[in-house]
Amino acid sequence: MAILSEEEAKRIIDKVLAFAKADETSVSISGGRTGNIRYARNTVSTSGEANNLALAVTAVYGKRSGSATINEFDDASLEKTVRRAEEIARLAPENPEYVPMLGPQKYLEPNTYAEATAKIDPDYRAKVAFDSIDPCAKKNLTAAGYLEDTTGFTAIGNSKGLFGYNRSTGVEFSVTVRTADGTGSGYVAQDYNDTAKLNTKDATNIAMQKALASTNARALEPGKYTVILEPTASVELLQNMMGNMDARSADEGRSFLSKKGGGIRLGEKLFDERITIYSDPMNAELPGTPFGGGGGRFGGGADGRPQEKVVWVENGVVKNMFYSRFWAEKKGVKAVPPPSGIIMQGGTQSLADLIKSTQKGILVTRFWYIRAVDPQTLLYTGLTRDGTFYIENGQIKFPVKNFRFNESPVIMLNNLEAMGRPVRAGGHLIPPMKIRDFTFTSLSDAV
Repeated sequence: MAILSEEEAKRIIDKVLAFAKADETSVSISGGRTGNIRYARNTVSTSGEANNLALAVTAVYGKRSGSATINEFDDASLEKTVRRAEEIARLAPENPEYVPMLGPQKYLEPNTYAEATAKIDPDYRAKVAFDSIDPCAKKNLTAAGYLEDTTGFTAIGNSKGLFGYNRSTGVEFSVTVRTADGTGSGYVAQDYNDTAKLNTKDATNIAMQKALASTNARALEPGKYTVILEPTASVELLQNMMGNMDARSADEGRSFLSKKGGGIRLGEKLFDERITIYSDPMNAELPGTPFGGGGGRFGGGADGRPQEKVVWVENGVVKNMFYSRFWAEKKGVKAVPPPSGIIMQGGTQSLADLIKSTQKGILVTRFWYIRAVDPQTLLYTGLTRDGTFYIENGQIKFPVKNFRFNESPVIMLNNLEAMGRPVRAGGHLIPPMKIRDFTFTSLSDAV
């Protein structure tokens, strides 16, 4: 019962709403199957599969709300959950920022479901582990990896006639390969909706090459360098930046989009003119949820607002910010929900092309342990890891010891020299980027 059809979900939601006595009531049902396999030191350590189904009810009296959840779906349990939500609502304090629920909405129909992913079974997961472990063992390398696949659905409805349903799949794979002496390390991570696009043999082969190439790393002096950031390196910095594009934070002077002395930087050119970032739930490579209002990687809970294509940055200019419904009403603007995933336009070059075009620089596979230093400038610190290399005259010359960096994605996107073709990374579409004057502050002994 973990995957309900649209008709089954609608029938349960209608039944719950029939029990409701509050001024407003909303219902959400989510469920699915999650499978995984984990291996380390060339040995599978855990593997499993779980099925879950849950229902949540929110009841509202005036500006008082209460919520209750349950995973039993008989009539008595459903009615008990509604009564519990209503009881909590009567006891709750008023929320001065409460906005009445939405009525019926028209949603896009993104292709977020792939049958191949839904059919993943233990045999498939075992083969993924074997295809990753076997080549590493044959070359005296050690693999540690993780595969997780999900097949699920979400349905929402309320007493004002809103209803939405979406079915989705996803698969995520990552592997770290180490040399026998522990001095070399390589890493690859990939994620897709459709597992037919995932090739774990090829991914592991890249991690193996990086591990073998990164032994006996040399120390370089910290400082400002031209860097080539693979998407796995830059994606978290960009995700953090996009997560800070909340209009209320900007209006209240708490973000990088706040003007000194008041106001927001909407319409200002803050980045290199080649930078365009948008979200589009209908994108074939990155299909998104049809309804949002705060879900996904940017926090908050879905309130049923339709997701649509939104340009956040165009030719370096900030075009949109996301608004809660309360803040949008206060400001008299459209309540734009946060994106479920971001797409950054890139160029046509490959990663190899970017390396060939570099006189002197550093190739970064990924960043790790990223932490905020200053939220108003978006200054972050973190470490390079799992394959950092020195480039000279368009060729990778030797591995280098890892660095700690202090950098802001805002500055980074102003120091852009070139971009490659976008690829999917961390639930987003991000190009590899060549950045000048990237700041490394110290060395790290981490591999």
